[in-house]
Amino acid sequence: MRSRRMAAAISALAVVAGGLVSAVVVGGAQPAFADCEITEQRPPGQQQNQPQDQPQDQPQDQPQDQPQDQPQQSQAPQEQDQENQGRDDDRQGQDQGAQQDQNGDGQQNQENQNQNDQQGQDQGAQQDQQDQNGGGALVDPPADPEASAETFGQRNRDQDRDRRRNRPRPSQQPSSTASPSPTGGQESDCLNIGPFVTDFVDIRQIPRSRQDARIGRGGSRGTFVSRCGTNGEGHFNPDNFIVAPGVRNGAHHLHDYVGNLSADAFSTDESLEAAGTTCRLGDKSTYFWPVLRDRTVDENVDDPDRNVGQVLRPRSVTLQFRGNARARVVAMPRFLRIITGDAKAATNGPANARAGWSCSGFTNRISSDKYPLCPRGSQVLRIMDFPSCWDGQNNDSANHRTHIVFPDQSGACPQGTQPVPQLRMTLAYSVPRGPSFALDAFPEQLHNPVTDHGDFVNVMPERLMSNVVNCINRGRRC
Repeated sequence: MRSRRMAAAISALAVVAGGLVSAVVVGGAQPAFADCEITEQRPPGQQQNQPQDQPQDQPQDQPQDQPQDQPQQSQAPQEQDQENQGRDDDRQGQDQGAQQDQNGDGQQNQENQNQNDQQGQDQGAQQDQQDQNGGGALVDPPADPEASAETFGQRNRDQDRDRRRNRPRPSQQPSSTASPSPTGGQESDCLNIGPFVTDFVDIRQIPRSRQDARIGRGGSRGTFVSRCGTNGEGHFNPDNFIVAPGVRNGAHHLHDYVGNLSADAFSTDESLEAAGTTCRLGDKSTYFWPVLRDRTVDENVDDPDRNVGQVLRPRSVTLQFRGNARARVVAMPRFLRIITGDAKAATNGPANARAGWSCSGFTNRISSDKYPLCPRGSQVLRIMDFPSCWDGQNNDSANHRTHIVFPDQSGACPQGTQPVPQLRMTLAYSVPRGPSFALDAFPEQLHNPVTDHGDFVNVMPERLMSNVVNCINRGRRC
């Protein structure tokens, strides 16, 4: 009788222990962006649905003509999934054994053996997790930049594991919070945020290239820089009055502004003209771009558009107006609207993509679709050239592109257009070491670096624009 009571007590403890393990597993099913780190693999659903001729480490909606030189992913996540499945089968067997033990004491030894196996498996899982997360950050110079980048997930792994285990069990009722994963679970949530280790590259692996067309005999060589600061005023909003006028959060990502102090979803020519500016010489133009975030800091974790992390302020903002390689430039009209790049290039394809990522000291190496990993002491650069061949009539167009286009590879403007001063926007950032930063983006773009873009509306006084044109056409640097 005593042994039978002891067997029943041990069985009850086993059931309770199994419930606690289940609670830990279920408790991690809620979105937890605060613990998300840049991962080594893309969402499994996107990988499985890819065409066979597409690299397995690209998202399903990424264009097939994107460069396919991304490194092969580690097989560790697949092995871990198989091991987790084995542990789930063992746990199910233990629960069945616990129910049988309540009918007699003949299975006591088997139950004890199952408990020992469970403990051994849990310890093995912890050891495997530690082995998988081992490594260090990129050093200068790195022996293997990609191998160094793959180890980024080691930060505070013990504290992160403790936080995940201590989360309360979620309600079975549907949540009003938008879940980034159809299946739930923190690991799945993080996978669906992006970016990924394969979205980063050591800048020294990017081939050297010539950025500008050679200036011909009739070209205009001068430059003019509008000095507008680095947004010390804290002018941010998720609007875009060029593409989505009158719509709050029309961009679904945060924009950083310099110049005109009033720019928001409801801006008009009249409101821009009446506002103040951060620029010198009375330049009331508005210049804006999506922010860059430090993903090692847990901020903005409840954002429904999954733009998480701490906003990084640019260390410098250079707004340079340049000439044309084949001709003299003419003045821009006031309130001319110009955009560059495509905020949805990861799904739309590369036709309108104009991202340019580099590092200070390496501006002859520019990546159009990778975040750069810069050597120690070098800053991350975002270099955005705007179109500059104006149709001579319109300040905007239905798609915000056809009224002003890019020159061809020789620098010449297409027939029927005339060159205006070309804006080159260069933003410099100090970022944490390794693949630890990301661009704000639409949720489905997964923070792909190819989606970088910028916006500009000319609100310069006519006299200032005349000075800009004279500086450029006379070959001066102003």
